[in-house]
Amino acid sequence: MKMPALLSPLANRRFSGLFASQLISLLGTGLTSIALALLAYEMNPDSAGLVLGLALTIKMVAYLLVAPIASALTEGRPARPLLSSLNLLRALILLPLPWVDQLWQLLLLIFALNACAAAYTPVFQAMLPDILPDDEEYTRALSLSRLAMELENLASPLLAALLLGFSHYSTLFNLNSLAFLIAACVILLMQLPGNRPVERQQGFLYNTLFGCRAYLKTPRLRAVLGLHLVVSLAGAMVLVNTVVFVREQFGMTEADVAFAMATYGCGAMLAALLIPSLLNVTRDRPVLLSGALISSLALFSGLLVDSWPALLTLWFLLGITNALILVPTGRVIRLSCQPQDRNAYFAANFALSHGCWLIAYPLAGLVGSLSLGSLFLLLALLSLLATGYAWRSWPTTDSLTLEHSHDPLRHQHLHSHGDDHHQHSHEGWEGPEPHSHPHDHEAVRHSHPFSIDEHHLRWPR
Repeated sequence: MKMPALLSPLANRRFSGLFASQLISLLGTGLTSIALALLAYEMNPDSAGLVLGLALTIKMVAYLLVAPIASALTEGRPARPLLSSLNLLRALILLPLPWVDQLWQLLLLIFALNACAAAYTPVFQAMLPDILPDDEEYTRALSLSRLAMELENLASPLLAALLLGFSHYSTLFNLNSLAFLIAACVILLMQLPGNRPVERQQGFLYNTLFGCRAYLKTPRLRAVLGLHLVVSLAGAMVLVNTVVFVREQFGMTEADVAFAMATYGCGAMLAALLIPSLLNVTRDRPVLLSGALISSLALFSGLLVDSWPALLTLWFLLGITNALILVPTGRVIRLSCQPQDRNAYFAANFALSHGCWLIAYPLAGLVGSLSLGSLFLLLALLSLLATGYAWRSWPTTDSLTLEHSHDPLRHQHLHSHGDDHHQHSHEGWEGPEPHSHPHDHEAVRHSHPFSIDEHHLRWPR
């Protein structure tokens, strides 16, 4: 029987192994999310919501701060021992959680757990283009990854409910620890691409900031950041206020809260299934911008939500727009950087996108506690502004190949000679490529696929 097109990346053994480790890790992480809520309630029943809010803030701060630092520390290192070590470390961090009885202990472990995730995820994401160089296969892999995330949101609560029927919530922490251990073993058994030498040699601080600087200097990636804000505004509305709508506005049950959240996930899964076919007939820019515009208009329509079916319809639509923006993002990042700089760019995307959530979560909570109608209006306006910013930042004539000029330059860094920038003579002592030695660049004006890197520090006007 012929494999469905969407599943074709799974025929690649390296991707199928990574995908299996991702599924196992996601399922375990979902169990821990539920266990953390129960632990917070047990520690202080009167302020469990505050504790969870702090935990969520700590998570976003860890993502924002640690991803660029971890990228600078791990660039050029082999991926297999790095990813498996991070999974093992997460397994160890989870072990003491059932015995935590102080808030500071809980927050410290949550920060450590998510710091590992901030180091792990960009390396995982940056490796996929090397494993699946074909554009269509890579797009399908992105869709499968998004499907896995949404399926975890559906499967973890069901599995947790089953387990909690006959065991203590601490079992969920132990199962997540076991999941990370299995994921680490899966990665250790795989053959992953070798590390690429990094040209940048200016020091730790420069390399830490390089990804974010390069990302923000790239017009199409500035647009992507604006679109991440659109996703976070809509997502925060759903995640923070679903329970308010269902329980307070409509007087329904906790099971209905889960059903509403599942509807949002189903919208995202449907879009993830359709996006590979959609991107075969159109470019990334119209798909991303259309998703953002629809999300903004959907938030405006939230002012009219006055019934259970209307809420489910809106949540389903917001789930669709979520995937329309998030799935193609990896394609845009891949096309905007050199292969040796992918870790830095994906780390920047990871950090800056979660910075958007750090804005959206408190906004959805604070304004929503005063008036849900006002919150819909505010989020819709902000989303529309972010969409307009993205539209202006990303020109319709955007081209990967740009004509640009270089001033004369003498410097030293690790390099090879397979490009237009390193055609120079040698004296014989420099050693095999890639190698590092002082060399000159003459003034030149030329064109080639352009990205911010060691030799292109500014976007051409």
